[in-house]
Amino acid sequence: MDSSFAYTYVLRCRDGRFYVGSTDDLCRRMHEHESGICRATAYRLPVKLLYFEACLSLSSARTRERQLKTGYGRAYLNRRLKSDPDLNDDGFAPHWGA
Repeated sequence: MDSSFAYTYVLRCRDGRFYVGSTDDLCRRMHEHESGICRATAYRLPVKLLYFEACLSLSSARTRERQLKTGYGRAYLNRRLKSDPDLNDDGFAPHWGA
C-alpha cells in the first residue's frame, strides 16, 4: 500500500462480528491481526479484510473510523457490504460487536 495514505478498514472475524480500525500501514496492520499480535482480534481469528478506505492523513482515518462505529456508520457499511456478492457466499448477516 502507498505509505502517503492512511486507511480505515473493516474486518470480519471468526465469530461473525466486524472490527473497524485505522492505520497508516494496512499491510503491516493486517499482518498484526492475522498473526494474533493485535489483542482485539487475537481470540477471533481468522479475520478477513472486507473493506477499506484510503484517507489523506491518519487523523482523518481515525475520524472516519469513529464515524463508521456509529449507528449511521454501521448502516452505511451494512448497505455497502451487502451490495457486494463476492464478500460472502453464505449470505450477509452482519453482527456488530459491543
